[in-house]
This record gives sequence, C-alpha cells and structure tokens, in this order.
Amino acid sequence: MILLVAWNSTFLNQTIYSTGLSPYAVVVADVNNDNKLDIVTANSGSSTVSVLLNKGNGTFSSPTNYSADGSPFAVAVVDVNSDNKSDIVIANLMLSTVSVLLNAGNGTFSTRTNYPVGGTPQAVTVTDVNSDNKPDIVAVNQGSDSVSVLFNTGNGTFSSQVTYAVGGRPQAVTVTDVNSDNKPDIVAANVQSNTVSILFNKGNGTFSPQVTYAVDLSPHSVAVADVNSDNKPDIITANYKPNTVTVLLNTGNGTFSPQFTYKVGENPHSVAVANVNSDNTPDIVTYAVGLSPHSVAVADVNSDNKPDIITANYKPNTVTVLLNTGNGTFSPQFTYKVGENPHSVAVANVNSDNTPDIVTANYGSNTVSVLLNRGNGTFFPQTIYRVGATPSSVVIADVNSDNKPDIIVVNKAGNTVSILLQS
Repeated sequence: MILLVAWNSTFLNQTIYSTGLSPYAVVVADVNNDNKLDIVTANSGSSTVSVLLNKGNGTFSSPTNYSADGSPFAVAVVDVNSDNKSDIVIANLMLSTVSVLLNAGNGTFSTRTNYPVGGTPQAVTVTDVNSDNKPDIVAVNQGSDSVSVLFNTGNGTFSSQVTYAVGGRPQAVTVTDVNSDNKPDIVAANVQSNTVSILFNKGNGTFSPQVTYAVDLSPHSVAVADVNSDNKPDIITANYKPNTVTVLLNTGNGTFSPQFTYKVGENPHSVAVANVNSDNTPDIVTYAVGLSPHSVAVADVNSDNKPDIITANYKPNTVTVLLNTGNGTFSPQFTYKVGENPHSVAVANVNSDNTPDIVTANYGSNTVSVLLNRGNGTFFPQTIYRVGATPSSVVIADVNSDNKPDIIVVNKAGNTVSILLQS
C-alpha cells in the first residue's frame, strides 16, 4: 500500500495494488531509468516477485510478476552487471537459493538465474566485499547457521557460494566496516544462540572465522552505528523475548568488550555497565523497552547529532525511543502507543520540518501509525491510517515526484501493496 501525505502531514486514503500472494518484503527503486520510483515486492506465497512501474503521477501500472525459486523472503534492487540498470536479487526461503533477475533495460527482467546458498536464507545484502567495484551477494541462512558469500564475476553472474559458520539461527545481517580498515565485515544476529557473529574481511573478500559476542535473548534485528561519537561503529540488537535493546560499543579495533548481563523489571529503566564514556574501554549497555521488540531503527530524532534508538514493540503495541546522552549511554525509554502488533518501523521526515518522524506498519490492526516529531525528540500521539490485511513492511519515499514523502506498505494476507500519497 502507498499513502501520499498532505502538507499538513495527513495522508490520502490508500490506493491498493495487487501483488503476488503473501508479499513479505518491498523495495522502492527506479527500475526503468525514468527518474520515477517503482515498487518491487517479494511474494512468499506465490514464489514470485512483482514489479509495479510508476506512471509519473503517483499511480502505478498493474504488476508484472516474475517467477522466483521458492518462497522469496527478502529482496534487493542493485545494478549487478554494470549496465546502469537496476537488477533484482531475492532470497528464496524454501529452496535455499538466491535468484538474480537482470534488467532488460525498460523495466522488464530476464528469467531468473538461481544460485544455491545455505538452508532457509532469511535476508540478503548486495555489496562489494572484495574491492573490485562489483556488488557481491551475502545471504544469511537460518536453517544451516551460516552466511553465504557469492562473488560477482563482472557480467551479472556469480561464483558458487563460500559459506561461513555463524551462531544458531541467524535472523538478520548487515555488512559494514567495523574495524576501520576500509573493508566491509559481516555482522549477523543469531536468534537461537543469543549472540552476534562478526566475520572480519581479510581484504580479498574472504572472511575470518566468526567472533561471537553474547547479547540478550532472541536478537531479531541488528543495526550498526556510532552511538558514542568516537568514530567507531557500534552494534545494536533488538531482543525479542526479554524486551530489551542491547548496545555493544566498539573498542576501536573491531573488538567489543564482554557483555555484562542484568535482569530488568517491568518498569522502564536503563543500566550502564562499567566504563561507557569513550575512554577506549567501552562496554555493553542493556535497556528495558516494550515487550517483544520486533524491529529497530537508529536515527537522530532530537537534532543533537547523536544517533538515537527506535524500536517497534509487537505485543504491547508501542514504539520506544531511547535518546542518546552523548557518551554511549541512553536515556530511560519514552513509549508511544501505535496500532496492534507493529511489525516494521521507518523513521523519516514526512512533514518537511527537518525533524524525523516515526511510521509503523501494524500487522494486527491492518493500519499504519504516523507519529510526528515535536522538534525535540518527543512525538505527538499517533495518527492512524487504514491499509491492507496484515501489513508486514513499510517504506517511506517520494513516489510521485512532488518532493513530499509518501508511504508504501506491503500487506501479506491481502496480497497487495498500499500507497498513501501526500496531497
């Protein structure tokens, strides 16, 4: 679903477009080089990807569906063969493959090419890991406790996978340089072993064996950002069962101090462990948030040039905001009501006041919630908009070229994408 937003930050009623069955992931990108953002969805129920081309006025063509390999669960849109056309890469959960669909040049795509990866790939990232200016594929495989790396040969085909062990049931992955050697490393969140795995890039696109760090129970999401302004990227996880966010501060060479674990009660509070004041001995800090945090975002919401943490909390129907104090610790939580079972959260300025707002996709109530920033990192009560059945993912982008951000949601049970345009 896409919702267009009005200048007063209200949205028009949704326009709904059909997709394949059970769309699980969505990407907004220009796939036919007309400078208009198109929509690509991965449809797990029909084993397809849907491409909806932007007509230029915020409306979209009927979907063109392309066959995937089996239950596509994640999608990326990147030019993989250096022809200045965006291609599609999908992770296929059931058949343990990734598929590449090359762009024919007019927004249509070739028949997929499938590449085996590990068991039940949950997420896929496309980025250059071996410094040859060709984007490679990294997939995280929950069923085989591994990540797969496939090197780009230069013409849009990929080498056979190289597989690396990570922790139990990896759920999420990010690829970024965590040890300041200008080589992207792999960071995976492992939901069963309650760890994060770091695989350091050796410089040629191969990776060292994992180094693991304990976090709190059931990390479902991982982000990497410098939270204490020391120019070293830190790791943030959203931990589903104990209702926490964990922050691991970087010591400066890509290692992280051992975790100190504290039980937290039902009342919101924070605990800082050992030294977290940027003296080269940073530790891990755990904060209470709402129940079952399902999605985490990192953004500066109070304009102090320090990244804050925002979580969508599935069971209590809230979002939590943790403001960065500037030394790697965070304030006690601020909690805001949203719709039922928020499944995905996006943070972006939707009302052109230069402060980021919060948008959630609420799986249980078939709505999106928009919380406008008051300008100081606190938020107005939610405004609720109806979307399709069981919205699972939300993206904010200007789809009708009016310089106003719109909302795009994929609705898993409705087999649709909803668009809310800004008037």
